[in-house]
Amino acid sequence: MSAAMDFSVREAPASTEIVLSGRMTFADHDTFRDVIATFERPAGHRMVFDLSRLDFVDSSGLGMFIIARDTAQRRNLDFAIRGARDEVRRLITIAKFHTMFNIAD
Repeated sequence: MSAAMDFSVREAPASTEIVLSGRMTFADHDTFRDVIATFERPAGHRMVFDLSRLDFVDSSGLGMFIIARDTAQRRNLDFAIRGARDEVRRLITIAKFHTMFNIAD
C-alpha cells in the first residue's frame, strides 16, 4: 500500500502543474490546503493536476478536486486534471467528474 498523498509543483511561465502521488483520503485535508495555496496566481494562469502517480482517491479526495476547481474559478484560473489511471480513473468516471472538469488527456 502506498503512502499518504504527497505533491510536487512544476512551474512554467503560463502554467503550474501539481503532481499528486500516493493515496488521497480525508486524512490529507491539511496537506491539500498546501496544494490550494499554490493557486495564488494571476487570472488566466493554467493549473493542472497530474494524477498519473495517484494510486487511490476516496470520496473526500474527490471532494478536494471540487474545492480546487471552485478555487480556480473564483480566481479566474484555467483548471484541468490529467493522467488519472486505473482505480482513480474509474472513480472519476463513476462520479461523472468528466462532466464537471476539463480532463486534459
